[in-house]
Amino acid sequence: MSTSENLRRTALYDTHISLGARIVPFGGWEMPIQYDSILREARAVRSNVGLFDVSHMGRLEIRGSGAAPLLSRVLSVGAISMRAGRARYCLICNEDGGIIDDCIVYRNGAEDFLLVPNAANTAVVTDWLNRWNTKPDTVSVTNVTAETAMIAVQGPKAIPMLNKITADDISSVLPFNTIQTQIDGTDALLAHTGYTGEDGFEAIMPAEDAARIWMLLVDEGAASCGLGARDVLRLEAGLLLHGNDMSVDTNPYEAGLDRFVRPDRRGYLARDALLRVRENSVERKLVGFLMTGRGIARHGHAICHDGREIGEVTSGSPSHSLDRNIGLGYVPADYSAVGTRLQIDIRGRLVDAEVTSLPFSF
Repeated sequence: MSTSENLRRTALYDTHISLGARIVPFGGWEMPIQYDSILREARAVRSNVGLFDVSHMGRLEIRGSGAAPLLSRVLSVGAISMRAGRARYCLICNEDGGIIDDCIVYRNGAEDFLLVPNAANTAVVTDWLNRWNTKPDTVSVTNVTAETAMIAVQGPKAIPMLNKITADDISSVLPFNTIQTQIDGTDALLAHTGYTGEDGFEAIMPAEDAARIWMLLVDEGAASCGLGARDVLRLEAGLLLHGNDMSVDTNPYEAGLDRFVRPDRRGYLARDALLRVRENSVERKLVGFLMTGRGIARHGHAICHDGREIGEVTSGSPSHSLDRNIGLGYVPADYSAVGTRLQIDIRGRLVDAEVTSLPFSF
């Protein structure tokens, strides 16, 4: 491991190596990019069950009587009204409405929340929470990423498989709900959430138990999957990646995430900026597109119309489920309608594409 890059290994690192994973640096961690081919891993998730080590994602415990007010001030959705056992997807925006990160917030109790930011943004989010924590005697922010592990179990057969090894029947746990249970005798938080477009759960547990539980699921028939397959699957589902498809230079309305923003709340720090954006039409929008010509769009490629550059690709990949090449990118609002014909500049060659609705059908 390169100390110069300050990379970290998850508790599952040795397990990944033993299973033949190819490891790459990702978000400050050494993570498996693939075990088998990305195609086979993606197909396993769409047809059966795939496992993803997402332990690199941050895990921040926010506790105390001031936890809900702090989160309601910082997050794009209210935390005060959340019931215990619920999860919400949300954005963290700055005072100008730019997206610092997208997260999931879980309410585990009256004064007990868990916030899961993206790996590369964990320190930034922690600092942001502490910056706006005006009553530190009533709320604590604790980073428990190193002490815990997080495994995503995704696919149409994920719930029946998990039910074989959990203490409680999870079949009735609704999407974006959680359950505190045991997996093979280990205390775990199971959240009915995911990032693949398939059904499944994300399990958070003590780091020292993660390798045993991973192998238990492999023995049950789950496929070990890497970040390569996860990126293709989330793109097919029209799910955005912070740092690619959104950033502090992007607001939720441009990114098509306005349904996850409640800007009218008093005390919300991005309220004024987002209300201004909402009241005025945005100049650009994120769109999904299908390549109609032969070529693969990649992050950074120019998007053109009638040979004139009008935008930029933020994500692009072959879609194994669609048997098409697909992508996301920002274009002027006038060019965002479904059916609009575009071209992608692939190394100086203009390749035809067409705007389509999101999520992509698979």
